[in-house]
Amino acid sequence: MSTKDPKDKSPRDTHYATLRRNIRDAKRERGEIPTPQPKPQKSNKDWKPPQLQQDQVFLYGLHTVRAALDNTERKLIKLTVTQNAFVRLDIGDSSAQPFPVEFVSPQDIDKVLGPEAIHQGVMLETRPLPVRRLDALKESPLLLVLDQVTDPHNVGAVMRSAVAFGAGAVITTQRHSPTESGVLAKSASGALELIPYIQVTNLADALQELHKLGFLTIGLDSEGPAPIEGTLSGEKIALVLGSEGKGIRQKTRETVSALARLDMPGAIKSLNVSNAAAIALYATRQHLTKAK
Repeated sequence: MSTKDPKDKSPRDTHYATLRRNIRDAKRERGEIPTPQPKPQKSNKDWKPPQLQQDQVFLYGLHTVRAALDNTERKLIKLTVTQNAFVRLDIGDSSAQPFPVEFVSPQDIDKVLGPEAIHQGVMLETRPLPVRRLDALKESPLLLVLDQVTDPHNVGAVMRSAVAFGAGAVITTQRHSPTESGVLAKSASGALELIPYIQVTNLADALQELHKLGFLTIGLDSEGPAPIEGTLSGEKIALVLGSEGKGIRQKTRETVSALARLDMPGAIKSLNVSNAAAIALYATRQHLTKAK
C-alpha cells in the first residue's frame, strides 16, 4: 500500500496538467468550447455592458482585430489579449507595439464583452473610423444603401458582400441603423476596415446627392415593376435595400430612380437582406463589367 500523499504532485503530473490547461484555454479562445463563468454562475441578464464614451469602440475576435491593426486609418488605444491569442495574431513583440498590450485570461475579457461574445481571447480598444462624405464616392461605380436595417449582424454580413463585389461604400441612416461596434465588426469579419461605412441624417437628401454625382439609384422591392436585370443601366449604380418585413420606406420609394425586384422561381419569394444584397450586387457587377 502506497504511503504517498495523493496531494503531492510530481513534476511530470504538473507538466501534463499545464499542457491540458493550455489546450483547454486555446479551445476557449477559438470559440470551440464555452468559457466557464464564475460561481455562482450569473445569467446573461446579470451582465451589464460597460458605459462607453462617444469616441470609444471595443473590437474583438482574431480576424476582426487583425484587420483593425492593419488599417492605417484606425486609431488604436489598447490591446487586451491572452498569451495564446497574441501568438496567433503574429504581430511581433508586445513591447514593440505602438500601443499598450495587456495580457489577461479569457474570463477577464468576458467581464467586459459579456458571456455571449466569441472574442477568441482578444479585445482591441480603438477610436471610431474617420467620417466619410458622399462626394468622396464620385469615382466609385457601385454603392450599397441600407434604409433603416437595424440588425448589426445583417449589416455586417452585407458589408462582407459589398467588399467581395467591390462596392465603394455602404451608406445607412444615422437613426435606426447600427453604429460602429464590436458586434458589427465581428459580423463583418474584417470588412468594416475595408469599406467606408457612411451614416447620413436624411436618406432622401443623400439619394438626391448621389443622383447629382451621376448614380442610378435602384430600390429593391419584392413588388418592383421589373426584374433587376432589366432595370440596370449606365456605369454608376447605387442599390437601395430596406429592412426585412417593412422594406424600403415610402419616401425612399419616391426618391430612387427606379424600383426593381429579384425574381425567384421557388416557393419562397423573399430573402434575408444580406442574401438579397449579395444577389443584387452580383447582378450589378456583371452589368458594370459589360458596360465598360
